Amino acid sequence: MKEWYLLIKIRNFAEASIVQGMLEENNIPVQMLNKKDSVYHFGDIEIYVPVTLKDLAKDLLNNALLN
Repeated sequence: MKEWYLLIKIRNFAEASIVQGMLEENNIPVQMLNKKDSVYHFGDIEIYVPVTLKDLAKDLLNNALLN
C-alpha cells in the first residue's frame, strides 16, 4: 500500500479539478478527498499524492501558482 502525502487543501471544486488534472498530466497519481459539507458548503477538498512523488508535485504546484 502506498503512503499518501497531503499536498494541498482547496475550497473550490473546480480549482481542485484543475490541480488534479495538472498532476495527472505529469504522471502523478492523485487521491482527492472531498470534506466539503453538501448542505452548508464549508470545508475543504484535500489532494493527496504518493509520498515518493511529493517533491515533484510541490514543484509543479508552485510553478503553476507563480505563472
